[in-house]
Amino acid sequence: MTSRKDRLKKLVKVQEQLKALHETRHAGFLSAAAAAESEARELIEHFDTDSSLAGLFPALYRRRIAAALGRKEQSLENARQEAALIARATARTNMVERAYKDVRRRDERERSDRERLDLITQRRRDE
Repeated sequence: MTSRKDRLKKLVKVQEQLKALHETRHAGFLSAAAAAESEARELIEHFDTDSSLAGLFPALYRRRIAAALGRKEQSLENARQEAALIARATARTNMVERAYKDVRRRDERERSDRERLDLITQRRRDE
């Protein structure tokens, strides 16, 4: 059976991976929001030029602009949700790390106590 220290060490690693996953997803959502905003801005700029097809298909341009702005808002909402998940993952990671450090210190203390006790008993036998 594995020790509590080993289990906590593995759990810290898993929590850090989970946090990294949420951070990556958050960055992806922010990137998608920026791309959608850029697309909407380009469509708006083309809409205002005389040589564009916007004059022929204004409803199409408006739908594409609205869709791009909708994707931007959805991506920003997803990014906000991921930010909340990052905060929770960070809190869990910190909690598990503290527990791991406490167990590690306790194990080290117990090991040094046993070593001292062994030295004392060995000296008594030698006397």
